Amino acid sequence: MVIGAGLAGLAAARELSLAGVEVLVLEAGDQVGGRVRTDCIDGLRLDRGFQVHNPAYPEASRILDHEALQLHPLAAGIGIRLPDGRLMRLGDPRKHLGWGLRALGPSTGSPAAKARLARYVMHAARQEPGALQQEPDISSRAALTQAGISDRLIDHLLAPFLSGVFLEHDLATSRRFMDLVLRSFVHGRPSLPAAGMQAIPEQLHAALPEQTVRLNSTVVKIHNRSVVTQDDGRVRASVVVLATDAPAAAELAPGLRVPAGRAVTTWYHLADCPADELAGGQPLLLVDSDQSGPLVNSVVVSNAAASYASQGRVLVSSSALGHDDSSDAEQAVRVHLSQLYAVPTSGWELVRAYPIPYALPAMEPPFAVRKPIEHGSLLIAGDHRETGSIQGALVSGRRAARRALQLLDLR
Repeated sequence: MVIGAGLAGLAAARELSLAGVEVLVLEAGDQVGGRVRTDCIDGLRLDRGFQVHNPAYPEASRILDHEALQLHPLAAGIGIRLPDGRLMRLGDPRKHLGWGLRALGPSTGSPAAKARLARYVMHAARQEPGALQQEPDISSRAALTQAGISDRLIDHLLAPFLSGVFLEHDLATSRRFMDLVLRSFVHGRPSLPAAGMQAIPEQLHAALPEQTVRLNSTVVKIHNRSVVTQDDGRVRASVVVLATDAPAAAELAPGLRVPAGRAVTTWYHLADCPADELAGGQPLLLVDSDQSGPLVNSVVVSNAAASYASQGRVLVSSSALGHDDSSDAEQAVRVHLSQLYAVPTSGWELVRAYPIPYALPAMEPPFAVRKPIEHGSLLIAGDHRETGSIQGALVSGRRAARRALQLLDLR
């Protein structure tokens, strides 16, 4: 039995089903996906929180049909709004000439500091993930400083970008996770499925035997080899895999240690100007060099995947740290958007805001990429057992399933 039909739970169910095990997945929600959900409203696709999928994730490449997902990549780089109002583009110069570090000019750091940053990124890109995990663990900021990268370059380039990845401003996140992130950005481009991010868990669900997943089935208690649901009473199982998010896992498995969470709020707006007036019509992730407002990033998602907004509308996704969707917060977001895109935003239509109190597990040093998955008689899966990413969730599901097969003496 698997509790939770998010990415980890579905990955576990997939592995068990392929081994011939009859699996029942109990999901409290009305659809599969967990935190990876997409709402379809008035011809718009709204992912619950800004999320992207990188096809370079090894586990995703192993089990997902990327062609069927119809992935639409974001621009191969980021846009950095500088204090003087200029928008500089930074990315892989092999894909976009003129997008290299030299294009940023002297205000963001010396040529030597930029060369050291380039060396650091390429070192991470060339290493295998296992080798990166063996590096001495310190905070991301400490690792960058140790590599000789200047505070100016960290504060005005790396921190504005990585804050939106780590969901924290201080770069206190483990350098092990940062190095994995940098590696994935070099090897693949963050992308959006044509049907929204929920297409990923739906693809995993569709591959399972019929009746494997039971929706609207809330588990309220777990015993050794059985669970108690809100509506169906006790359900017995040979092995139980708990694959919920960290807060729910801690509630159902007393004594389980889970990391603190990182919160984020994502706003969706319909812009009242043509798409080509925003970031040159590109699906370019914008960040603020000075971090002068609440947003950590913004992107015109309809420039990446036109299917996100019907009738040629322009849909903008913007995220800020914390859990606040108040009208005051939205007004501050609107002001910051006008600075990021250099256009008036007072006429932009707010479609919806998604405050997410536990969007990612905190990953501060000392950070074990692989945490124990056994808790008494339970097996635990979820991104809080690996890295806070799609890759981490999928790998955790496979690990739990393979351990279940050992316990069932079926491996």
